[in-house]
Amino acid sequence: MRYIITITIFLLSVTAYADNLTIYTELLDRYVKNGLVDYDGLKRNESLLDDYLDSVKTTVPDDLPRNDQLALYINAYNACTMKLILKHYPVKSIKDIGGLFKSPWDIEFCRVGCAPMTLDEIEHEIIRPTFKDNRIHFAVNCASMGCPKLLDEPYRGETIDVQLDMVTKRFLRNGEKNYIEGSRLYASRIFDWYDEDFPNGTLAFFRRYYPDMQGLSMVDKVKNADYDWSLNKAD
Repeated sequence: MRYIITITIFLLSVTAYADNLTIYTELLDRYVKNGLVDYDGLKRNESLLDDYLDSVKTTVPDDLPRNDQLALYINAYNACTMKLILKHYPVKSIKDIGGLFKSPWDIEFCRVGCAPMTLDEIEHEIIRPTFKDNRIHFAVNCASMGCPKLLDEPYRGETIDVQLDMVTKRFLRNGEKNYIEGSRLYASRIFDWYDEDFPNGTLAFFRRYYPDMQGLSMVDKVKNADYDWSLNKAD
């Protein structure tokens, strides 16, 4: 009997995961264009986002293969961020949310597999230490113009390696966020904030994922580029 119950719970979890991908696909297709979010339109159909987040609650991450777990957490993080914006909409920046002693990333409102957690807990206590892949920094989205663009399709276990490569290269090639002046590479502050995730250094990362960047071979110093915290809202 215990075996049957276990199998039943597993199947329900896997089914919930498949359902949430279908819902999330529709949501992204409707409301994400060129990496920016139509928050006005999504606010009018917020129930679609709620349906997705409800399906995430009933998905047990440990029941999924490792790549599907990573995809689930990235998708959940990005969807929870959109939900946080909608809860306080309209706002000019995600940093307008929260207070003096609590940042928007410290608000406990996300649920993955019924476990309540904050955005910081999803990213820093699950995704980063568990999966140890520095490309995730170009997949999770902080609802700001300075962060990597939101992918307009769900991350999926079977394609996540290709997807992570794609969003990483796309971000590095964005001349507004990363550029060279003389012998200096001005790189996104992401590389500074999470320098421990880039143990070989920022330059080595660029040489691996953007080797044909013009002037890269002449760079002898890395500086922080400005970071735009304004909302990633589609016009």
